Amino acid sequence: MTTSAKSRSQSAKAVDRQLARYREMRDFHITAEPRGDGAPATKTNALPFVVQKHSATRLHYDFRLGWNGVLKSWAVTKGPSYYTGDKRLAVEVEDHPMEYGGFEGSIPKGQYGGGTVMVWDFGEWEPLGDVDKQLAEGNLKFVLKGTKLKGKWALIRMKPNPERDRSGKPNWLLLKERDEYAQHEEGPSITELAPNSALTKRSIEEIAASEDHVWDSRSGLRKSEDNGARKSPAQKAKTQDRKVKSLDKLLKDIPRESYPGFIPPQLAEQSRSSPSGNDWVHELKLDGYRTQIHVRASTQKGGPTKARIFTRKGLDWTARMPRLAEAAATLGVESAILDGELVVLDHSGKSSFSDLQAAFQESKKVDLVYFAFDILHLNGHNLRGLPLLKRKEILQKLLPPDDPTLRFSEHIRSDGEHVFQKACELGAEGIVSKQVAAPYISGRGNTWLKRKGSLRQEFVIGGFTPVSTTGRGVGALVLGYYDDKGKLIYAGRTGTGFSQATERMLRVRLDALVQKAPSFAELPREARENATWVKPELVAEVHFASWTKDNLIRQSSFKGLREDKPANEVVRETSFADVAPSTSPVRSSVKHAPAKAAPKAARSVPKPDLPIPISRPDKVLDETSGMTKQDLAEYLVAVADRMLPHIADRPISILRLPNGVGKQSFFQRHVSAGLPPGVHTIPVASRKTGEHTDYLYLNSVEGLVGMAQMGVLEIHPWGSKIDNVDKPDRIIFDLDPDEAIPWSTLSEAAFDIRSRLKRLGLTSYVKSTGGKGLHVVIAIEPEHGWATIKQFAHNVVLQMEKDNPSLYLTKMSKAARKNHIYLDYLRNDRESTAVAPFSTRARPGVPVAVTLDWKEIKADSRPVFHVCDLDQWRARLRKDPWKEMLTSPQRLTKEMLLSAGVKL
Repeated sequence: MTTSAKSRSQSAKAVDRQLARYREMRDFHITAEPRGDGAPATKTNALPFVVQKHSATRLHYDFRLGWNGVLKSWAVTKGPSYYTGDKRLAVEVEDHPMEYGGFEGSIPKGQYGGGTVMVWDFGEWEPLGDVDKQLAEGNLKFVLKGTKLKGKWALIRMKPNPERDRSGKPNWLLLKERDEYAQHEEGPSITELAPNSALTKRSIEEIAASEDHVWDSRSGLRKSEDNGARKSPAQKAKTQDRKVKSLDKLLKDIPRESYPGFIPPQLAEQSRSSPSGNDWVHELKLDGYRTQIHVRASTQKGGPTKARIFTRKGLDWTARMPRLAEAAATLGVESAILDGELVVLDHSGKSSFSDLQAAFQESKKVDLVYFAFDILHLNGHNLRGLPLLKRKEILQKLLPPDDPTLRFSEHIRSDGEHVFQKACELGAEGIVSKQVAAPYISGRGNTWLKRKGSLRQEFVIGGFTPVSTTGRGVGALVLGYYDDKGKLIYAGRTGTGFSQATERMLRVRLDALVQKAPSFAELPREARENATWVKPELVAEVHFASWTKDNLIRQSSFKGLREDKPANEVVRETSFADVAPSTSPVRSSVKHAPAKAAPKAARSVPKPDLPIPISRPDKVLDETSGMTKQDLAEYLVAVADRMLPHIADRPISILRLPNGVGKQSFFQRHVSAGLPPGVHTIPVASRKTGEHTDYLYLNSVEGLVGMAQMGVLEIHPWGSKIDNVDKPDRIIFDLDPDEAIPWSTLSEAAFDIRSRLKRLGLTSYVKSTGGKGLHVVIAIEPEHGWATIKQFAHNVVLQMEKDNPSLYLTKMSKAARKNHIYLDYLRNDRESTAVAPFSTRARPGVPVAVTLDWKEIKADSRPVFHVCDLDQWRARLRKDPWKEMLTSPQRLTKEMLLSAGVKL
């Protein structure tokens, strides 16, 4: 026997010893579970983990870590939790075979563990130390890299207690360690937010109802079906054929009809409230394309069954989504017409219209998912006269439970208001409420009611303004809608939310529609500035904060083009945000006088609308000023026009204080569970390892209010944008003075930097930091890498230190900072950040970082601004001292770099 063969034999024997108990407890002639007879897993750097949701005697979660050829296993009663205050009981159970990590299906009743098993999460895990030693000591630390579970975790063994531990199995605690993924405030758990299978997206009930036993090959885990034999397409077709034939009894008494062809869809009326009672069910309002799927078998014997896909206006889009057509063609029916929504799901399971648009317009590779919520015709029978619930019963029985492309749209039969509020909290666009006994009627009617959770609708594009720097992009879109007389009414502009690819695509489409005169009925003078007019044929979906008194949209963000909706059907809509009464309780007056801040003044302006609901709006986040969560959200809406241009589409780090100023805080830059609407993620490759990590970013008022919802008191953006992270477009000089430095000296230092930059040919801008310092900022074209920009900034401050060493300091040593101004150039590095303009600071009184005019820092005292006295300084928001910086980025030329001593 060779050495390698001997080694494999020894490994196999070791695995057999570890699995002995597992095998003793099962009858493999009855159960589909694996024996674990395969060769032991080879040792690689990647270690698999899996969490299986197990509905046996009681529902629990089996937490399994791959180690030494087996899955070390614990039964976790309530499942993992991101909340650091949760200590979840984890009972150690027998080791399982590596193949078991892919098992999703049913264990026969009467067998050990009889019930339904779901692969709830899977991925890789990374030990933090010696695993065998930590297991022996009962203190295992590790990092999870799963689809749902991420970051640092720990398993801690509890001391034995004979009275409590009657099973004789060791009890452990599964804990979430404090890191950027952790939740520091109680809320919905990850098991509630993401209850379905990570493999097949099925619920535990759907898996139980299925005849299949599913296996998966991800993360090195084997995939098989039916006791290891994978089902062939013929077997799957046979199973589906049995399902279709089982529907014959339901169809027997239903009227027959000739194949009807395209059927105009039923549409929902806008509603101000959500109905309740047993007469209604509620579905999530998905953000995608409304489509009909038509399936017809060939009229020739043995001919292929084909599926066609139509938009809500009857346009044939089959060629644009061939995989969906292929999936529908395998339903095994003579004829069928399904109604549903075509979407793209993001990492959190929410529908993303921007990703869907990218799939169609930019050929971005994404997985299209079709959620079928109604069936109108089946095998020659007209189902449209049946009650809704009967139609959905037939639809659910027809659809395969494990098809990742073609899925059944679930509904909830509960209090409508409660469902709506929960949908908003989870980031859904809203809900559609449907009468359970109503037939399917084409056109808009009151048996389907839609209620949106945010201000978001389609607008006609009637013109655009070019980008001032290049002339070839799109600066803003000029928007409108049609009134009841068919006139195109001006609704305002939107100038954010474009990716570079989207901007290029829009410009090409718009240039082809240019016309001399506007199509709007009336236009204010400012709407005509720099506008190029186009034929009103394109429709944009836009998110916005509110309607003004002049019937214009405020703080809008482009989401994508709607190719499925004709421009002449676009009218003004209503939503929860502009018609529903406030759900926020009335707050009591402030009891504490703020330190170094003016007391809260009576409101002198109308209370702004919020694009998303705020949970616990009256929760006080600052005892000094009395600022509540609602106050923070309203402040961010008020300053959004000045703040968003400096943070939109940039990776950000955020400082969260869920319980307010002076309580526990933590920085977060990566993704955690339960992100609110408007807060997005972007994968960014690590400069050191090349591994991609999801970073946070936002680009809308919705995202800003999401920050308030998360208890964020500081926002720190990168100096580069998400579409060009390695080329910064900002240079920041941070002046951090010792307490002994007077304001006048700090002001002179800022002017010193300004003068030096001006001699190099660069215009600079200044802002307060909300603390004792100042930032001097330059906007540049993103042409140079971080190393060049960092060296440039370093050389500028080094020269300042050399010229005046008694005042300036460029090293971080706090001991040496006495009576000095620390010139921090390290903000100009990849992944480094600086506090955003108009961001709040996590300090008593909640001061604010504000953009300043150079004249303002000549004043005798430091300019100070707080959230609570916004009404006293709101007028400054009308003028922007940084306006030129936004419209005229400068080129950092070779000559400038050489003059600053940068080595090229």
